[in-house]
Amino acid sequence: MRLLALDSAGLVASVALMEEENLLAEYTMNFKKTHSETLLPMIDAMVELTGVDLQDIDAIAVSAGPGSFTGLRIGSATAKGLGLALGKPLISVGTLEGMAYHFMESNLLICPMMDARRKQVYTGVYRFIDGVFTTVMEGSAMSVEDLMTYCNQLNETVLFLGDGVPVYKNMMEELLTVSHRYAPAHMNRQRASAVAARAFDLYKEGKIETAAEHAPVYFRKSQAERELEAKGEHLDADSVSRAH
Repeated sequence: MRLLALDSAGLVASVALMEEENLLAEYTMNFKKTHSETLLPMIDAMVELTGVDLQDIDAIAVSAGPGSFTGLRIGSATAKGLGLALGKPLISVGTLEGMAYHFMESNLLICPMMDARRKQVYTGVYRFIDGVFTTVMEGSAMSVEDLMTYCNQLNETVLFLGDGVPVYKNMMEELLTVSHRYAPAHMNRQRASAVAARAFDLYKEGKIETAAEHAPVYFRKSQAERELEAKGEHLDADSVSRAH
């Protein structure tokens, strides 16, 4: 089985081709470019260098959220477009689950943190038990303070990763009483290879969808929507698109 995987849910843009346990190629960028500029050219470059025909892939895995509203829309639109054009199914992978999947076989609690601004993060807590991916705390948007309180109560070593860590690290160090570690640079952000690895498990469980069925998962409304709701106004779909 061969998968094309995409992740543009955060600051990183990443694409990968994986064939069972063999990572054929991965292209990841985290440098001053918008995902609309990078995602398709990265796929094209990867396909050209590997010589893989996208008609030969079995499915497209995409990081489905939470994350940046703009990034999620770009990733989902790209996956849906390719799925429709190629006639391939999609596999939606939770962004936080994909990040946690970096650490398969680790015996630590794994806590991805994506900056949601205003001292909030998109987060969840996961672990592997005998190689099986397990959810300890479902993904949600929550305050950094509440997350640190929760982690302290677990009374186990927690491994933190994600773009929320450098933003709130000083605050975390003040609040954490539990043993904790931080993921190294090569494993502390989203990567499409981890999305692909998680997608293989989901595929085996029959968790696939058509391109038409796919939709990103946001966890909360956009800032523009929240601001207008506070004013008692309504934001239509076109306005949401322009706002991001």
